[in-house]
Amino acid sequence: MGFVGTDASGTKGNISDRSSREWCAEALTRLNAGRPESALDAARRAAELDPSAEWAHRLISLAHERLGRDADAVPAAELAVELARGSWPARLRLAAILRRVPGRWQEAVEHATMAGRFAPEEPDPDVLLGDLDLLRGDHAHAGRAYEAALAVGPEHPQARVNLGLALLRWDRPRPHHDPAWPVDPRETGRARRALEVWARQIRLVVALATVAIGLCALLLDWGAQAQLGGFAVLALLVPLTVRQARRVGVWSYVPGMFGRDPWLGAAVVSAVLSALAFAAWLLLGAMPARPSAFDPVWAGLAGIVVLGWPALAAVRALAEAWRGRPLRALKEFARAGPGERAARRNLRVTLWILLARTWSVLVPLVGGALAVEPRAAVAAVAVPYPMVRGYLRARAAVSPEGVQQGDQRSDRWLHAATGLVVLCAVASAAGGALGSAWAWRIGLGALGAAVLLFVARSALAWWRGGPGPWRSSLLMCDLPMGSAPSVALDTEVRQTFSYARSIVLAYGDSFGPRVAGAVASVTSSGELRVIAETEAWEAIEADPRVAVFAADPLQRRFWVEVRGIALADSDVLRVTPKHVLVGEFPGRHQRR
Repeated sequence: MGFVGTDASGTKGNISDRSSREWCAEALTRLNAGRPESALDAARRAAELDPSAEWAHRLISLAHERLGRDADAVPAAELAVELARGSWPARLRLAAILRRVPGRWQEAVEHATMAGRFAPEEPDPDVLLGDLDLLRGDHAHAGRAYEAALAVGPEHPQARVNLGLALLRWDRPRPHHDPAWPVDPRETGRARRALEVWARQIRLVVALATVAIGLCALLLDWGAQAQLGGFAVLALLVPLTVRQARRVGVWSYVPGMFGRDPWLGAAVVSAVLSALAFAAWLLLGAMPARPSAFDPVWAGLAGIVVLGWPALAAVRALAEAWRGRPLRALKEFARAGPGERAARRNLRVTLWILLARTWSVLVPLVGGALAVEPRAAVAAVAVPYPMVRGYLRARAAVSPEGVQQGDQRSDRWLHAATGLVVLCAVASAAGGALGSAWAWRIGLGALGAAVLLFVARSALAWWRGGPGPWRSSLLMCDLPMGSAPSVALDTEVRQTFSYARSIVLAYGDSFGPRVAGAVASVTSSGELRVIAETEAWEAIEADPRVAVFAADPLQRRFWVEVRGIALADSDVLRVTPKHVLVGEFPGRHQRR
């Protein structure tokens, strides 16, 4: 015997419930319009009309988060979970806000994982789990989570953008801090700032002192006096060190900070080595009769002091250019669509990264060809291919209608730099093949002009305070989580469960689908309270997805099926609805 069913979305109901849901819908509209303060008022109005409406409390939490009030957002999200423990949007909302609270990171992971169990057909739980991994720097696990989300929702923009960041091995804004640490990130931020300032001051002071002592000794013949001044500078480093050490505060976390941010550790080690090299340089210079074998050592120590800082900066720039998989990241950014601001911005930054890679390959190739065999420069013509391929892919993805005026200005710098690098490759290849001096000059000139263009673009971004052509300008997509409407039970559904003589609970275990008789009632918040046999409880603990079926004896052909999440609470099962089906059994005319 067949039957016909229709979907009950919960738009019907009594006046109070309908008014509360209408206020929730209005709050969501205001949030999407970028008006969190007004949305907070609407969500509070909905909660006043129906205090058991968990959707209203989720929207209150989201509005507080948008306003930067994380501490105020947590209680509302926790109340939403308490009102509907099986609601995957409520779990997702609580996880999204707990990740911002020091010491509650693991709880955020647990709630996001639970949301994934409750709604495996939804991409958002996997996206949030990917975000949690990405913020901790676990790019491999983050990539797998985003791919799982895209398998469910291929058009999810946040999954696309953040998967591209995972492929680029993106550094979060505070790479030194582990979000799972119980310490406030502001404290580790102050510690990092103190260590950076100390390293910068030490390297700068000893570098300037080395240059000044060398000039005084060579040009003015004031070697002894200059050395005494050098020892005074060495003594000056002690109060500088003590002053910054007092600002660190969280010394127990410093080794972990170095492990998570190797460049911070490298800067501190470089400062220590510079100070030691400076002291050794002064001691060697103070020797009355220094052996001639010490002259190269003496000069080398001075080189470490003066050139250590720029050498470290050059190594870091080269390492960051060759980190990650930019071509695959470009593909993901392009598939996110031109309407996503973070995707457009990340596209441009990734193209600059590809440009830096191409330039770093051309420099040794062209330089080696000039020094050894000019005809080897013919290979330079193939070097820009990946860059040009990525550039064309990005241009095809971003339509002119989706590009703002500021983006167009930024693109002009990128157009010019790309053209210069391609010109360098072509001219150098022509110079190697034809032996043309002018071709070599054009190639080398284009190579240098590309550097000047990058410096000018960087200086302009710094001056305007906007995003520049570097990795730190990459932007993580962070859309609101947990704002989906809840499923309400209308009057007909409630009446069916109130008068039903028999209720059937369907669940699954290791042997397949099972059914059992049950007793159910509907609470004011729209949850079902179900009493069922013990075997059902054991199976539901492993898989909480259930369906509750009931028929209305007053309307003999009317039936209801509530699909939802069941969680144990004392001696009953609390079922949070995810989907409601209503329909009628066929009559005699339908059998024919």
